[in-house]
Amino acid sequence: MTPAFQYAQVRGARLAYTSTGVGSPVLWAHGMTSAAYTQERAGQFDWRPVSGRHRLLRYDARGHGRSTGGADPVEYTWPELAQDLLGLLDVVEPPIGPARVDAIGSSMGTATILCAAVADPQRFRRLVLTTPPTCWETRAAANGVRLASAQLVEDEGVAALAALSIDAPGSPALVNARRFITPIRVRAAYL
Repeated sequence: MTPAFQYAQVRGARLAYTSTGVGSPVLWAHGMTSAAYTQERAGQFDWRPVSGRHRLLRYDARGHGRSTGGADPVEYTWPELAQDLLGLLDVVEPPIGPARVDAIGSSMGTATILCAAVADPQRFRRLVLTTPPTCWETRAAANGVRLASAQLVEDEGVAALAALSIDAPGSPALVNARRFITPIRVRAAYL
């Protein structure tokens, strides 16, 4: 059962988050078009071992799941999402003395965590970077796919993108893993 979400006003957005378990804090940052619990419900991750020993913070990134966002594409860049993450931590896990959080990210969440760690390295103790997004020479092609996906949503709706996702290749990091299809948790206006 999903715990009740709480909300924090961060940089003009209302970010939804949950906190489960006890102990040192661990933050989970989900992938693009996902949400705090989507990848777990799809069978990709099992957070019970983490929340059994730590306080697990899960949040919906700006414009994802239960969180709000704006229409400006700049709001959804990795550095801006990183500032959201740091702002959320200021609310739910304020820096007191040497306290640091561990962070686990998937794809967009990995990029968000990396940008946040570069911006404020003292906030983090450990980083677990699961399925990293494309970067450097492969990023241009990935950007083209993202722009084509946005156009598809504008032309045919979110359902068309969801149907296309069924045949999309999985991450090379998960080549030997079972294929999981996660539902899209972003409103069409944000896509």
